[in-house]
Parts: sequence; C-alpha cells; structure tokens
Amino acid sequence: MRIVILGAGFGGLELSTRLSEALGEEADVVLVDKAEGFVFGFSKLDVMFGRTSAEHVTHRYADVVHAGVRVLQAEVTAIDPVAKRVTTTAETLDADLLVVALGADLHPELTPGLVEGGHEFYTVAGAFALADVLRDFEGGRVVVGVTSTPFKCPPAPSETAFLLHDFFEGRGIRDRATIQLVSPLGVPIPPSPQASTAILEAFGERGIEFLGGRIVERLDPERKVAVVSDGSEIPYDLFLAVPVHRAPSVVVESGMTEDGWIPVDPLTLRTRFDDVYAIGDVTSVGTPKAGVFAEGQAGVVAEAILARLRGAGDVPEYDGHGICYMEFGHDQIGEVDVYFRPGVMPRGDLIGPSADLMAHKVQFGTQRVARWFGNEWEPVPSEG
Repeated sequence: MRIVILGAGFGGLELSTRLSEALGEEADVVLVDKAEGFVFGFSKLDVMFGRTSAEHVTHRYADVVHAGVRVLQAEVTAIDPVAKRVTTTAETLDADLLVVALGADLHPELTPGLVEGGHEFYTVAGAFALADVLRDFEGGRVVVGVTSTPFKCPPAPSETAFLLHDFFEGRGIRDRATIQLVSPLGVPIPPSPQASTAILEAFGERGIEFLGGRIVERLDPERKVAVVSDGSEIPYDLFLAVPVHRAPSVVVESGMTEDGWIPVDPLTLRTRFDDVYAIGDVTSVGTPKAGVFAEGQAGVVAEAILARLRGAGDVPEYDGHGICYMEFGHDQIGEVDVYFRPGVMPRGDLIGPSADLMAHKVQFGTQRVARWFGNEWEPVPSEG
C-alpha cells in the first residue's frame, strides 16, 4: 500500500514517523512538502524577539531519514481525491491511501491596509523579519490584532503581548510604549477559565490592554489607525497582525472543502472520499488549529492504517486532547491542558505559570526533533 502524505508539519511528520517505526522498510510512504524545513511555532517568537537565529530553529527535511519514507520537496498543484492522484511540481503520485495535512495558508493581503501599514508574525518569513523591526523600535503605541477567525494557536497573541512587554523592558523603553491586544475571543483562552483569568491578571500587572470580542477589519496606513469590527478606531505606531487564514487553494480546487475547510469524521479523521484522511489545520474537526492537535490526529490515523495493513486490531478514536505551553513572560511558562470532544463542552486546566515548566517546553521540542529528524536540539538561544 502506497501512502501519500501531503504536508510535513506536526501531522505529516508524526504520521510518517509512526508508520516507519512500525513497518520499517516495508513502509511505502511519500511525504510531500514545498518548504525546505520545519519551524516550531514557538521558535518563530524566539527569533522574532532576538533570542536565537533563524538557522538554529529551522529543521531541514533533508535530514529526515526514516526507513520506508521518501521525502519529496515539491509544491502540490492538484489533488484528485477520487482517484487519489496528486500532481506536484516534481512528479505525479498515485496513492492507495491519501492523507491531506497541508495546514492553513496565511493571507495578510486580504486585510485592507495591512501589507502597506503593518506587519504579520504568523508566517516564518513574517516573524523572522520582525526581529529587525522590533530592535529598531523606539516606542509608541503597539497593537497586536487578530484579523479573522479561525486562527492558529489561540494563545499565541497573548504570548506575543507578554514577550513584547519583556522585550521593551529589557531595552529600557517600556515606559515609552503601550501594548494592546485585539482578539475575537471574549477571553484569551475560552476553554480554560483558569488560564484566561491568569492571563488577564498578568496583563493588568504589566499594563497590557485586552480588547476581546472584536477583530481588526482594516488598517488606514495614512492615519495610522486600525478599524475594528465594533466601529471603533485604534491608533497605532506598530501593528502586529494575526493574518487571515484560508485552506490552501489547491485543496479548495480539489472539491474536498465545505465552508472553507475539509470536513472529517471527528473521531476517525476520515473524509467523505474513500481511503482519504485529513488532519490538522486544513480540517474543520472542531479542535483549535494548533500543531499538538494535528499530532494527536496523526496518531489515530497511523493506528487505523496499521490495523488495516495487519488485518486486525482495535482502532482508537480521536480524543481531542492537547497540551499547550504558553509563555507568560518573566521566564514563566504555563501548561494548558485541554480537551475538545464532539458534543461535549470544551474544558481546560492550567498548570503554573512557573519557571520550572520551562524544562517541559524544552523537552517537548527536543523529543520531537529527535524522533522526526534524528537530530539533537534544544530550543534555546544560540551562543553569540
């Protein structure tokens, strides 16, 4: 059975690794991604705030060496989910089983005025470019703004606000800067009242203003104001955006999407097409768009594939569980433990924040790089 996996993010990397671990050379897996390498979401912030280098946090797909897995660096140009045929810029692939894990594409150009008058920090290139912008910033009104829903990693805008505070403190300009966060969420992390309360209390202590229940619809670069969905205008000197998210156009053109995303069985991750699964941000599975959920979904799909190949075995259902490590600034890490199950109210708990939990976050990164890439690595500032 040839298994073709489109996208080498959390979901694609975890699925291909599990299949290789279980099947060895008997696996016939092709993992396709157009990028040269993988970057953790938290690593984008590390580079953005000058903690480490872009080179240190980029894990190259050329380093993926798993038995039975071929990595194809190419762009997917067409998907036929009925025939399970994938056209790429390098070759055409026919699959016995297809897994779509292409994530969400980001579109700052869809928010009027953003490209001309602001910056985005959700793409790798955007976050890396902001390192120079923040280093040269001398003070003023800073707005972190979400421009649409859904968006990846809901805690990330709050993390960014905390890290802006620390960064400005370290440069001695905190008293010359204001920080506001505009979010469509009524509270920072709706499934966890405990985490939301802790974040809002920490915001208050640091003088960070949270403006929930609204989004930024457009920027007016000439007047330096953000126009918000409630009709208000927020002046800014530096605007940091969470840009519009969309399913990749090649996925939409394949006919797999409904209401913009691929619908799947929330327990099995099967699509309406035979022998086609979808995992991660490209789906409307009901969990937040975050890597840890894509990784969990990959585990369920891996078990389903292995059970099919072996002709036996129970297949687990996806439990909607994820753990997110969130920076509160001042070297404090919070661990948010959440569950999203169909028909059940989402719930989440908070451990911390504390400095001790930094070791958990480090372990999270090092373990995955070791399994996925076979490299020793720690998400720590580079020397020099």
